[in-house]
Amino acid sequence: MSAAVVVRHDDAAALATAVARALLERLADVQAAGREPQIVLTGGTIAREVHREVARLSPGSGVDWSRVVVWWGDERFVAAEDPERNAGQAHADLLDRVPVDPAKVFAMASTDTAATAEDGADVYAAQLAAHGADAFDVVMLGLGPDAHVASLFPGHPALDVGGRPTVAVHDSPKPPPTRISLTFDALARARAVWLLVSGEGKADAVAQALATPRPPRVDVPAAWVGGTDETLVHLDLPAASRLR
Repeated sequence: MSAAVVVRHDDAAALATAVARALLERLADVQAAGREPQIVLTGGTIAREVHREVARLSPGSGVDWSRVVVWWGDERFVAAEDPERNAGQAHADLLDRVPVDPAKVFAMASTDTAATAEDGADVYAAQLAAHGADAFDVVMLGLGPDAHVASLFPGHPALDVGGRPTVAVHDSPKPPPTRISLTFDALARARAVWLLVSGEGKADAVAQALATPRPPRVDVPAAWVGGTDETLVHLDLPAASRLR
């Protein structure tokens, strides 16, 4: 895992624009190298701002969206049309506004498509095996006030799941209680991990995630994610306020 590099932005809007530009540049570079980029999207307020900026800035970027493969880091196991679904929000903000190939967009299961979260996790694992590359090019993750990432919460049994890329999450401390998440094993397949964090309410979690020595994974899951080549922690100034 590469060492984390902190990138400070004046505010959430500046963070969203900078990350959107960087993502478009990365996608174009990967395509210029002859590969189809594989990206992992996240949910949350700042992610939605980033997604809207990507859509706004996409024209003229040189990105061929029909050659981008899209995954999610986690999802709420609810009905497909539930407004809390990360996939629905990402479609409204980005994917319905750029010419993606629907066959290359892999949403996690909903209660409409799987009987249980375990079944949904198994389906997503099979899709990753069939359509995933050796590594994700960019994984974008939010950070919870408790320092969780994806749906990997402090003290939760999902933290200990290894040997598979996905896990069903029950009794989530953040509603809804049932979810599907990538595991640490899957997140470790990222060339680049970008943590996107906005707001003073996340400042303590940021400080914990970047603490030296690294805190235990059971307490601070976010401290244990990173890309093999690049780990960037994008912060607005309020989120960075507890850092020295």
